[in-house]
Amino acid sequence: MDAHSPALPTPFSALIRTASHEAHTEVQHTSFMDDMLGGRLGVAAYRRYTEQLWFVYRALEGSAEALAQDPVAGPFIRPELTRLPELERDLAHLAGAEWRDAIRPLPATEVYAARIAECAREWPAGYVAHHYTRYLGDLSGGQIVRGTAEKAWGFARKGDGVRFYVFEDIGNPAAFKREYRALLDALPADDLEKQRVVEECRRAYALNVAVLGELTEEFAGDGRSPLSA
Repeated sequence: MDAHSPALPTPFSALIRTASHEAHTEVQHTSFMDDMLGGRLGVAAYRRYTEQLWFVYRALEGSAEALAQDPVAGPFIRPELTRLPELERDLAHLAGAEWRDAIRPLPATEVYAARIAECAREWPAGYVAHHYTRYLGDLSGGQIVRGTAEKAWGFARKGDGVRFYVFEDIGNPAAFKREYRALLDALPADDLEKQRVVEECRRAYALNVAVLGELTEEFAGDGRSPLSA
């Protein structure tokens, strides 16, 4: 490039990924995730974590149909990403047929789900921020959780108990993530709005950390018993 040529603008997908990197790392290294991925928590902790995911994805996917034609959020509503049916199958395996009567959201989970629902109603670009932090995380780091669960608690590979992490309709996750990032780059928003989306991504990670913090408190001490139920 000529020394006098203008610098190319940073793609929004790269900007949002860089800006949220520190927050993403914080999620990965919360005490709860460290203990769960290290095999120091029992299957009861994994089940409780999966319960919280159900409330979060109910908020995300409960708004999907209403946003499908929205010019900002609509392109991100992809049926191959849908997780609720898989979560429900996992919960039936983990908690039994009456799982709906047994699960309950943590206070932090209620706050998290409410924020997603609020963005879906009032700010589609903010909804995109939550969509991005959840689904691209599932396609990436979520696979580490799946592998740990299969090894620690004997779930069948990609079977009941870990189906949430199995995207059967996405044959090439790397290609899908490239397409998703292209959608982010094409987001119909000005620079100020994009900065607000970045801040909402940070908020989404903070909400997630709060949920994991409450799970840490609930299972404090369980780390001494690697495979306890």
